[in-house]
This record gives sequence, structure tokens and C-alpha cells, in this order.
Amino acid sequence: MTDPFRYRKVLIEADGGSRGNPGPAAYGAVLKDAETGEVIAEDGSTIGRATNNVAEYSGLIGGLRMAEEFAPHAEIEVRMDSKLVIEQMSGRWKIKHPDMKPLHAEATGLAPFGTTYTWIPRERNGHADRLANEALDGLRSGVTAPDAMPREQDESLIEEIQDPAPGPEATPVSGWGLPTASATTLVLVRHGVTVHTAAKRFSGGLGGDNPGLSDEGRAQIRATADWLSPLAERIDAVVSSPVRRTRESADLLAEVLGRPVEEEPGFAEMEFGAWDGLTFAEVAERDWEGLDAWMGQLDRAPEGGESFETVEARVLAALARVREAHEGRTVVVVSHVTPIKILVSNALGAPLDGVFRMELSPASVTVSRLSTLSRRRLPSITVRPSRDATIRSRPLSISTCAGVSRTDTGCGALCATASSAPTTRTPNAGTSGTHASTRCSASSRSRAASTLSWTVRKDSPPPGAWSIEPSHVVSSSG
Repeated sequence: MTDPFRYRKVLIEADGGSRGNPGPAAYGAVLKDAETGEVIAEDGSTIGRATNNVAEYSGLIGGLRMAEEFAPHAEIEVRMDSKLVIEQMSGRWKIKHPDMKPLHAEATGLAPFGTTYTWIPRERNGHADRLANEALDGLRSGVTAPDAMPREQDESLIEEIQDPAPGPEATPVSGWGLPTASATTLVLVRHGVTVHTAAKRFSGGLGGDNPGLSDEGRAQIRATADWLSPLAERIDAVVSSPVRRTRESADLLAEVLGRPVEEEPGFAEMEFGAWDGLTFAEVAERDWEGLDAWMGQLDRAPEGGESFETVEARVLAALARVREAHEGRTVVVVSHVTPIKILVSNALGAPLDGVFRMELSPASVTVSRLSTLSRRRLPSITVRPSRDATIRSRPLSISTCAGVSRTDTGCGALCATASSAPTTRTPNAGTSGTHASTRCSASSRSRAASTLSWTVRKDSPPPGAWSIEPSHVVSSSG
């Protein structure tokens, strides 16, 4: 197995092609030592029926996965003859086609901070082009590495959509780890709005009023389902909290994704007991001491309700059950504010009080990839359906956003957006107003995982237009 500290800087040369556009498609990627030109690993794989652009993005993803496995601590330069991929990954071109957005998001999540992208003429990309053609001709498949045991490369998100049936010998692998290590991907979806959400009332699990989705909430979930629909064949199951609003959301998602719904009670919202159905101001007026203690002590619970520590225990137990049942697969989990924040904190190795430093909007999507044996934690990225999503997510250092401690990508991406697009605004939790863009200051790097919360606002007119706004303020009700 390759020494992960062996390479200081690596080059990824990638290409992809389709015979028919769309038609039978494949990609090629080669990973090289930037200092010596030594070939570290090669990948040539088919992806079923796809377009040239999908194949090119798949080549980039394949190259980034090789870098993650064989040179996890190296700087990366990507060289491709695809102007579209280079310009979009560099942030200079918008991603307009809906098929490109999941690919761009996956590649961005894999690319370490500081990755550079260089366009090269086609004649200088012959190595990667040859690998793609060899794959199309049936002459090769998967990753080969001179200094490591050959293995089948795990399929990227888009590859599994295009060709979802892996061969019997294929073993999914993510990150730098043993060949048997597999990553389980959780697509965490918060339910759409209810009358309690709109009124900003505490809304717990099965022990409270248990309202259903409003018309607006159903519309939100349908938009989320449409956004996730290109990944339908990649999804193994839809797992839902049994609470009414989540089950209704899960049913709408499952209808589009073509998967049955499995209920998991461990993913239910925190029980707020006597506070259920009340606004924050009403609770403060009636039980200020209890509210103050609950906000400052993770083991304190509302009267008749649950503490954060109690919820954490059952959520992580549910996570273990889902991972055991769907190891190495992709699962949509439909849940609530508190459980999803706990899952994100767990994925990042952050303390439980991290739940107070996140914003989670209704019908938002959080993708968390978990690998038990990988030395590097995999990205955990919160996104939401948008036709104009241009914010880029990269692993960064621990940062501080407006005095609030924030892990990795979220703050860094927010800073980059604030400096390059002064019109971006950060909405406060539970309000429709906006506030000035947040400034960040970074401290020393301590982990490779990343998280980013995006709040998406539906503008009117025109109907159906989506805008994306980074946010960092905690929302307290589910």
C-alpha cells in the first residue's frame, strides 16, 4: 500500500467521452507525481450511457478519488481539455444544466482546499483519453497502481446512476483505507414546513401536537424530490422518522425516487414536553429558568421532554442500525432539526454543543459520507435545491464566523462568497429578513472533514426561481 505522505504534489489528468453523446460512455484519469512525472495510479472505467460532459466530470471525480486514496496529504493540480469542467470547478462559469450540479457538488466535496484547475489542449491529454477509450473497448476497467494491489475503483455517485449494477467482484472503497472499507452515504432531508414551523413554535416528536405538512411544506419537499431525482438509482432506501410531518415528506420523496419507506423511531425529533406548541417567547415567559438551563446544559430536559444527550444516544443508535442494514450504500434519511444536527456533529467529530452553531432550513438536504476505516473523514455538506448554486465547498480549517465557532468549509465558503459577491446576505434563523454578510477568521487546521449549510429561498416572481444564501445561525425548534 502506498505511503500516504510520499507525495507532496500530484497532477490529475482526466478525460471522458461518449460514443453517441449520449451513448456508451467512459472516463480516463491518471494520477502523477508532480515532481517526477511518475504514474501513481490509473483509472479507466465505463459509466453506462451518458453524455460527454457527464463522462468528463466522472473522469475528474475518478482522479480526485485516486488522489484521496494514494496521496491524501498532497497538493493537487487538475489538468483537463474540457473547458466546461475547468471553468465551472474554478468558479468562473455557472452550472446551468441540472445533470451537472450533482457532479459538480461531488467533485467539489472531494477536492481539498487549494486544488487548482488548468485547461490543456486535447493533444496534451492523450494519456487520459487513451484510458477512456481502452475502457470503452473493453480492454480495462477500474484502478491500477504500480505500487499498490490492483482493485476495482468504487463507483462515483453519477456512475452508479448511469450503470447501477456493479460486477460481483467489485468492492466499494472510499478514502485511504483497507480495500474492504466502505463508505455509507446519508442523504439527510429535513421535513417541509408545518403550521408550527411557520409560527416558529416548538414542535417535537410523537408526544406533541404532531402536525402534518402545510401546502407550502409539500411544495418544498416536491422541489427537493425533483432535485434528488437524478440520483434515484443510486439510492438504496428511504428511512423516515415516524413523526407525521417526516413520514408525509418521506412518502413524497419515495414516490419520486421509487423506493419504499422504512420507519426508524430513533430519528424522531426531540420531545419538548410541556413546551410543545409554544413559541420561544411563550416558553421564556412561563419557564425562563428551565429554558435557560436547557440552552446551557446538554443533560437538561424540558418538563416531560428530552435532553440533547438523551436524543443523541437514540439518534446514534439509529445511525448504527441504518449503517448495519445499508453498509456501503446511499440512504435517504428524512428527519428533523435536532437529529440531523447531531448526525452532522458526529460525522465531523465535533462536540454535541455544535448543534447550537448550525442552521437547518425546511426541506434542506445534508449529505454525510461515513467510513469507519478511512483515515480522513469524508465531507459532510449541507445543500438545498437551487438552479443557481455557485457557492463552492472545500475542506478548510476551523474558523470563527461572526464570533460563532464553525467547522471547516462552511465559514470559508461564506467568506469567499462575501468577499467576491457583496450582495450575498445571511438570514437570521426564524426570520425572513437579511443581515450583512459574515466575516471569518481562520485558526490552525485540525481536520479534513467539512460542513456547509445553505439556505435556499424561493423568490416570487417568477415562480420556481431559487436563490441560495449561506447561513450559520442556530434554529431551535424541529
